[in-house]
Amino acid sequence: MGSTLLLKDKLVSFIKRFAFSIFYLMLPATLLCTYLYLLSLTHHSTTTTAAAATTYHPSFSSLHPSLPPSSSSFSSEKDKVYRDACDYSNGEWVDDRSGPLYNVTTCGTIKESEKCISNGRPDTGYLYWRWQPKECNLPRFEPLTFLQLVENKHIAFVGDSLARNQLESLLCMLATVSTPNLVYKSPNDNKFRRWHFPSHNANFSLYWSPFLVQGVERSNEGPYYNTMHLDHVNERWARDLEWFDMIVVSFGHWFLLPSVYYEGGSVIGSLNCPDLNHTQMDFYVPLRKVLRTTLSSIIERKSEIDVIVKTFSPAHFEGDWDKAGTCLKTEPYKKGEKEVEGMDAEIRKIEIEEVENAKAKASGFGGFRLDIVDVTRLALLRPDGHPGPYMNPFPFANGVPERVQNDCVHWCLPGPIDTWNEIFLQIIKKWDKR
Repeated sequence: MGSTLLLKDKLVSFIKRFAFSIFYLMLPATLLCTYLYLLSLTHHSTTTTAAAATTYHPSFSSLHPSLPPSSSSFSSEKDKVYRDACDYSNGEWVDDRSGPLYNVTTCGTIKESEKCISNGRPDTGYLYWRWQPKECNLPRFEPLTFLQLVENKHIAFVGDSLARNQLESLLCMLATVSTPNLVYKSPNDNKFRRWHFPSHNANFSLYWSPFLVQGVERSNEGPYYNTMHLDHVNERWARDLEWFDMIVVSFGHWFLLPSVYYEGGSVIGSLNCPDLNHTQMDFYVPLRKVLRTTLSSIIERKSEIDVIVKTFSPAHFEGDWDKAGTCLKTEPYKKGEKEVEGMDAEIRKIEIEEVENAKAKASGFGGFRLDIVDVTRLALLRPDGHPGPYMNPFPFANGVPERVQNDCVHWCLPGPIDTWNEIFLQIIKKWDKR
């Protein structure tokens, strides 16, 4: 009995010593496994966070391509403002070797007088500048994105020859990804045309209406002055409003010419018509009335439509346009060399004020959107972008003639006017996000 108990005690003592030995042997291994497990969790968390960040930031950039690269947080109030809006009107032209999206051989919708290179213009430096806004970036034009945003829509360009100039620029850029078909042309001239992009069922129309309102243009066969009815919109385009999803308005230069103004069926004054027995007046009031009539008519006739007003694009004649004025510069104006002032500034001011007034008037219409493509400053700084003497083919082929006609109003294609459509696209993208 005693020996049995002694054996039992020895066995218990051995088991205790063995258990403690195993515990001390296993403790380091257990701690090592725990450490490795926690380390793997940390690594997984870090990897997941990094992957999420990699996925998130490009998406954020694609939603807001106008934001400049910055190491600062996007949460600042300043950055919040730039996410929603950018003042594209204030900036400078910077050298850009990437060049235009198209050329005269790849685009078939360029007017002959705007094919500057084909017409013999020797310098090509004007093609390699990019507009850099002061507070944000203006992305390069994305033709496929533009077509996707206007799929199944009808966009009308209404106004003067700069409306045509801008539309031709747009068609050239869009044609780099899809071919447009000319489906309508007015029989006696090219003042009314329509193009269709079958790939996206998108239509683009051109309506010649330099006054926007009813009027008669001056001509060599008739009076030397224009007549304008300031309170009656031009029905040539207004009667088709129901077919438009978007309208781009361009006007201004025709108001600088001698004109007689009507309101309520009666003459209220004239500009530079000294032989007529009318009250002489400047063109600022008529210009304001015309834009007000135009925007009011659009709002009253169609409450669901997108409207773009392009601001005045200054000419660059060195001398009078009708007295052998020229535009021979080959580079943009440098920073501080030229400012928007005088007549250019006043016309732009009127246009912006009337757009804001129209916005207030249409505030109750949820489907009406109105914005402005402010090109006055960026256009002013590009005296080198016009056809000049190369509006005609090889004007100096037989020497330098005594008088050479110059075009210092319209723009070479490709050229600075392509930037107008880059801004146009950003406005459409902004609307699409709302």
